[in-house]
Amino acid sequence: MNRRAPWWVELLVHAALLTAVAFALYPVLWVVSLALSPSGTPSPRALPWPEAVSLDNFRAVTLHHDTAGRWLFGRQLFNSVFVAVATAVTSVALATPAAYAIARMRFVGDRAGMRVLLATQMFPGVATAVPLYVILDTLKLLDTRAGLVLVYATTALPFAMFQLRGAFEAIPRELEEAAMVDGATRWQAFIKVVLPAARPAIAVTALFAFMSAWNEFILAATFLSHEDAFTLPVALQRYVGEHDAAWGRFAAGAMVVSVPVMAVFYAVQRHLVGGLTAGSVKG
Repeated sequence: MNRRAPWWVELLVHAALLTAVAFALYPVLWVVSLALSPSGTPSPRALPWPEAVSLDNFRAVTLHHDTAGRWLFGRQLFNSVFVAVATAVTSVALATPAAYAIARMRFVGDRAGMRVLLATQMFPGVATAVPLYVILDTLKLLDTRAGLVLVYATTALPFAMFQLRGAFEAIPRELEEAAMVDGATRWQAFIKVVLPAARPAIAVTALFAFMSAWNEFILAATFLSHEDAFTLPVALQRYVGEHDAAWGRFAAGAMVVSVPVMAVFYAVQRHLVGGLTAGSVKG
């Protein structure tokens, strides 16, 4: 029988947890305060709450139009959503069969090739900006969503393969062998047995690829030069200049940019929780 901890221990634990939560939420409260403040200027005070509440910063960001009268924010939002979703789909679609082959089959260079792929993750993205720029310029893919998807998918692919390989190795081979004994081909066993069992890992991998593409700034700022081709991180950077900064609009844009990521996270949270027990088999 488990004995309950003394009341003062529980009190200290709850106090520590509340302190950690307050410490984590304090910067977020500053962003909300700046976004809702009509002046948009940070002022030194302990409680980050605006003296007057206004939605002018949100209107200025979301209703921004270019000189031709086109809805520029909507175009940039579409660019970010398209690039992030396409990156997630492409990286998962390519990494899933490759990771399955590495996990289930033995061939020359399987382990060495995986190590080489993982070694590429040690280099920061900015180190590859120049050769990638030359490649995209040669392929006429600068200032295009396709070029950005190509770059993001190739950078996310090694991690996706490593993540999914571990998930496939955790799935017992006996499940596939039982399906093939019943008459299924290896492809049918892969589609109907392995993929459903690896769904939590696939969801985590897709979420990682989506978030990495959604938040990436350096490569996007390097390869994109026209406003109508910008993704949202590049568009937000325009509010912070060398001599002046529109902090209110920047904060409002940061809140708007965070909404799709939060929506995707909550949409796949069931699979994320299921990933904690992935690979377990009743004996």
